[in-house]
Amino acid sequence: MSLEIITGLLRNKISFYLFILFGTIISSGNADAQLCTGSLGDPIVNINFGTGTGRGTSLGSSVTAYSYSSSGELGEGYYTIANSTSGLKGSAWHVTTDHTGNANGYMMVINCATLASEGVFYTKTVSGLCPGTYEFSAWLMNIMNPSGGTDQYHPNITFRISTISGTVLGSYKTGEIAQTSSPSWKQYGFYFTTGTNTSVVITILNSAPSATPGNDVALDDITFSPCGPIVTASISGGGTTIDLCEGVSSSLTLISTTSAGYDNPSYQWQLSSDTGSTWTDISGANAQTYILQVSTTGTYLYRLSVANGSNISSTNCRIASNDITVTVHETPTAIASSNSPSCYNDTLKLYAKASDSNSTFSWTGPDSFTSTVQNPVINAITASDNGWYYVTITTAAGCVNTDSVAVETSNSPTVDAGADQYVCEGETVTLNGSGTGNSFSWSPGASLSDSTIASPVASVTGTTTYILSVRNAQCSSTDTVTVFTLPKPTADAGTDKYILEGGSTILDGQAGGTEVSYYWTPEYSISSSTILNPTVSPAADTTYTLHVSSPNGCGTAADEVKVTVYKNIKIPNAFSPNGDGINDTWSIKQISSYTDADVSIFNRYGQLVFHSKGYTNEWDGRYNGSQLPVGTYYYVIDLKTLLPLHFTGWVALLR
Repeated sequence: MSLEIITGLLRNKISFYLFILFGTIISSGNADAQLCTGSLGDPIVNINFGTGTGRGTSLGSSVTAYSYSSSGELGEGYYTIANSTSGLKGSAWHVTTDHTGNANGYMMVINCATLASEGVFYTKTVSGLCPGTYEFSAWLMNIMNPSGGTDQYHPNITFRISTISGTVLGSYKTGEIAQTSSPSWKQYGFYFTTGTNTSVVITILNSAPSATPGNDVALDDITFSPCGPIVTASISGGGTTIDLCEGVSSSLTLISTTSAGYDNPSYQWQLSSDTGSTWTDISGANAQTYILQVSTTGTYLYRLSVANGSNISSTNCRIASNDITVTVHETPTAIASSNSPSCYNDTLKLYAKASDSNSTFSWTGPDSFTSTVQNPVINAITASDNGWYYVTITTAAGCVNTDSVAVETSNSPTVDAGADQYVCEGETVTLNGSGTGNSFSWSPGASLSDSTIASPVASVTGTTTYILSVRNAQCSSTDTVTVFTLPKPTADAGTDKYILEGGSTILDGQAGGTEVSYYWTPEYSISSSTILNPTVSPAADTTYTLHVSSPNGCGTAADEVKVTVYKNIKIPNAFSPNGDGINDTWSIKQISSYTDADVSIFNRYGQLVFHSKGYTNEWDGRYNGSQLPVGTYYYVIDLKTLLPLHFTGWVALLR
């Protein structure tokens, strides 16, 4: 140990105490990282090489004797500032970002070679230090990828802190940093004492020789932080976190302990409102305890900074306790509502709205009502459910708010739409509604004389169900009535009928309407006068009438059908036109009633020998004025009626 270091230790009791507390200050062996086991202050040096895309800028010859590479792969003795090792050495190196994982965070990547004395690849002067102990740390990675080959030599890094004149204040060797199967950053560091020096020189060198492949390293986040006794802060009563509620007056006492190490410790409580990014000294808070009042919502961090004596005035000399977190939560929004006004026997629905989705709910109300449901329901409400309902909303942080809603229930009015009614088609009917409410409303209302009175006149066109709604101040009741429309009777006697004399036919009567009755007239030559399809057999042409009547007073209807009776003709099969005055013509009885009858007679050769339209001139056995020979002749007779009355046969002509 140099005389300068010993003199500095004797002159600064803080360093002496830390020396006793932490053990050997200056190390040159290959030991585990000697990081501060007391409390640290904020980093006064934080070399993270910056952020950006692509390659960063050169560090300059004052920092490193290595050559800067702005593109391509790194050769022996070259370094670069990059946010990724991709493309720097093919598959020989791990692909990694900086140790924080920031895709744009820069790091120093070195292809180590013995270019300068002792293999130095990084040098930096740091100023603004206080007399005391500091922790130095940096992050390193052996970037050789085992899948790309085994390195001949592992990096063996030495950190050295020296005075401006070159006196070594402290050093640390990492020992060989072995390859890892995947990218693995590791933090190395140690603590050192500045003595009376306020500026020091950082030197980082690689003791391993140049190798291909091997001995390549990445460097990131070099920090200096004040190191001192252990400072612990807490809330009086225990714990380091507390939840408070907006608007609730709360006084908190923060307490602390500081282990041995400073002969004249000074204290300064600090506040951060941005989760620890920046800290502000609290004016007048210079004791080991601090009483605070907070009411504004937000998250606040408190800590105690400690330094020896007047060094407290410099943030570079302070160490800091753990953080105390005080969270002031907003008063939760509480909104109570309901579907009131409600009516007896209805379902009352209560609603609670809270700004915190993790809130709990507690309802109270009339008739000893309680509920822990956010939106409770009360079925079949009565007068006892009238009144105020209160909800208390409690957040997960224990903050409380209340609201209330008034519920007014009322008895529903009576309503009677009247008895169902029947009305003949095309007629009107008066509805007989009643109720205890103060307003009436019928629907559908288009067919009513007035849909807002108790007894409107309905002009229905078909069976209709009307709904009567009667309302009082806040409730309504409904009832229904159906007006059945009765159609007027209709009669259809069917189409006219045609029969031969002595024959019969069935009438095709149809009766329309509701519960109608019917009968036929006249009542002779008919199988039954009270059925729709009777059989009739009149001897002469007859008109029958179907009578239909409604038992509900909707009128009567009638329709006629004519039954035409055709005469039977009698056709002789022989005659003798010999002039004796007996059967001298072919005389057909009853054919005279068929004025359009068509009579044709043919000889045995099919020759037409007689034709007559209407048979007023009977055939006398002549053809074109000449007598025809005795023989058999053939006739075709079409009576030209609506019945298919056709006759064929033979007749003998005799002399």
